[in-house]
Amino acid sequence: MHFLNKSKFWLPVVLIANVLFMSACSLAPQGNYTALADQERQRATRWAVQEGAEQTTSLNELINSPELNDLVKEAIFANPSLQQTVLTLKILHAQLQQTKAERLPEVSFDGYGEKSEEEDNNYGGSLTISWEVDLWRKLADNESAAMMDEAEQAAVLQAARDALTAEVMQEWLGLTRDQHAIDIEGLRLENLEKTEQYILQRYRSGIGTLEDLESARTSTAVSRASLEEYKENLKQRQRTLKTILGRIGEADITVASVYPQVVTPLADLPDQTLQRRPDLQAAYFAIEAADLRTSVAYKDLLPSISLEAAFEDLSDSPQSLLLTDPVWALLGQLSAPLFQGGKLKSAAEVAELQTAQSYQSYRETLLEAIMEVDNALSLEQSITRRENHITSALVSARNSLERYEESYRSGLVDILDLLTVQEKTFDLASELDNLTYERLINRIDLGLALGLGVAQ
Repeated sequence: MHFLNKSKFWLPVVLIANVLFMSACSLAPQGNYTALADQERQRATRWAVQEGAEQTTSLNELINSPELNDLVKEAIFANPSLQQTVLTLKILHAQLQQTKAERLPEVSFDGYGEKSEEEDNNYGGSLTISWEVDLWRKLADNESAAMMDEAEQAAVLQAARDALTAEVMQEWLGLTRDQHAIDIEGLRLENLEKTEQYILQRYRSGIGTLEDLESARTSTAVSRASLEEYKENLKQRQRTLKTILGRIGEADITVASVYPQVVTPLADLPDQTLQRRPDLQAAYFAIEAADLRTSVAYKDLLPSISLEAAFEDLSDSPQSLLLTDPVWALLGQLSAPLFQGGKLKSAAEVAELQTAQSYQSYRETLLEAIMEVDNALSLEQSITRRENHITSALVSARNSLERYEESYRSGLVDILDLLTVQEKTFDLASELDNLTYERLINRIDLGLALGLGVAQ
């Protein structure tokens, strides 16, 4: 039996440990990057003033549509990319359990048996219990770092789930926009075909010219080509949305005939908004994890203490092993790095630089988040003003079209003038619809920028 728990043994151990601990403390990292991250976030100024905004807590509240909510749920359940992120989180959770196990004692058993003709059967066995004393909380810091990894991945999963929800909402609105493009181009084509027939009748009557007829046919052919393009765009968006939903070989999604109402989300105070964003949360957890691993790297310079208890026994039956009178021994082991060519110190410096790198990554994410909110708020106002101008222009263009059609029938204007006014009128109608679509899409982008998640 070996029992080393004696003062003449532990006194030099403690002295050596203290010396190494003081030297390691002199090398400990000085930067508090989580505090710096908090200061950076709190520097954000107030957002621009909003008009007509409503208080919302989730992306689902922006559009009141049971059909859309069902599509969002379907995507969250079946989207393969999101499911990979879910599995990554589960892997990190399992790895966390492995890290936690490092702080627990390890128990192992070895047994053997011998059988001979002359002697009785002999059985032997040994039970070993080993445990590393977490003297400097190195194992605890390593476990905490693994917990931060899991928290970071959970935030990444939330960000991916929110982005997927926004993508489904935007593609669903895109179906309506593509259908509107088809409808507007269909009306344009119908109007051009009527004009072409009217010119053909005039030409056959000897009133019109061949140049007028060719110009009308050119415009009609161009419109037919555009109509085919818009129809294909709708088909491709249907395929895109079904891919996002994880569907294979199913029927197309129903297209809404009109745009639904999309609420403008209210921007809260900047610090409150930014703390709600999962991508910033993930970046913050990454700093904490890196900071804890830096602490572990510096504590690797300190000595480690491990205890081991061993029980051995010989018996004539396996049932009585270690139950009668086993021989036991207790061993305490101290190990300390003395010289490794600066390997451990360099590893600690690398870990500290990686923490600084995580902090800069947080700053980059923070700047992008602020820019996204500012851009979305500014774009909302810009699109609204543009819509008002285009609406006025479209009213004037339609009135002008009626006058040009009457003037052409009276022979006061030529066909090129009429076709130009027709083209301008339908272009304005298409532009107005696109602006409406962009405004609704921007409100979803704004909700995502403000950290609105998906209601579960």
